[in-house]
Amino acid sequence: MSDLTHLDDEGRARMVDVSAKADTTRIAVAAGELVTTAEVISLVRADDMPKADVLATARIAGISAAKKTSELIPLCHQIALSSVRIEFGFTETSVTVEARVKTRGATGVEMEALTAVAVAGLTLHDMVKAVDPEARLDGVRLISKEGGKRGHWTRGGAEEHTLARPVSGTATVLVASTGGARGTREDTTGPTIAAWLTERGFTVGDPLVVADAEVATGLADALAARPALIVTTGGTGVSPTDATPEATRAVLDRELPGVADAIRARGAEVTPHASLSRGLAGVSNGTLVVNLPGSPGGVRDGLAVLEPILEHLLAQIAGGGPHDD
Repeated sequence: MSDLTHLDDEGRARMVDVSAKADTTRIAVAAGELVTTAEVISLVRADDMPKADVLATARIAGISAAKKTSELIPLCHQIALSSVRIEFGFTETSVTVEARVKTRGATGVEMEALTAVAVAGLTLHDMVKAVDPEARLDGVRLISKEGGKRGHWTRGGAEEHTLARPVSGTATVLVASTGGARGTREDTTGPTIAAWLTERGFTVGDPLVVADAEVATGLADALAARPALIVTTGGTGVSPTDATPEATRAVLDRELPGVADAIRARGAEVTPHASLSRGLAGVSNGTLVVNLPGSPGGVRDGLAVLEPILEHLLAQIAGGGPHDD
């Protein structure tokens, strides 16, 4: 009995004392799916269900449930959550649900992530049951967790989740700067982008700084980690060493010229030199890649363009969210 942490030596239920544990960043990812009919999938994707916006309602329900987990499950601790992200995807006959929950504290957020998936899935069921009363919620499970003394754990090893598709809520910043890579020039654009992404709930490591000639290798390394988003800075001009657009185009499955044009147009409001940027935006195997100029002003302009569209764009790439014509 003592091996089960929520039971005392006499087999009685207890709330685990975590006061002696160190505060660390804790992240948990859970998933599940609502199995239904192709008709329902078509209606949900077209936002044509009889009830309100199905995915938006389910997302809010999942976030609210994560925050109330300690009220629903008796032995869970009250936790101050720093981020809850709910993402949806589609197969021919199911809506997939993924929840990523983050905090900094003495105990993990696995139950919060699982509760978010379960309630988001049940909300989906409620929204579609008039069309498909036989819909069912399947496979609610923990995918991965990190933090605490056990570090990182992934169900079935790394293959099931991290290599299956981009990991939602993760981002990588890649800086193309020969001087920065040599240590002869301080880079300020990479940290600015990383801080901006962190403020919006992304998990971001230290910026990857590579020489202009190595940007293709740096981009390949960044894509290998399967982030949802890669933002590059630098190497978008017309000097002989600027190679970021060429390296980016080589890995893109689809370009998003409207995003790149909007970034240039925003910069052109301040300086005509912005029109010289050759930066691209597009999708590489499910990962959104956006090139920003290497100047602080160019980065500010680019982030201002991304601000109102980024969440919607990532949701579309993942297969969820309304689709624009």
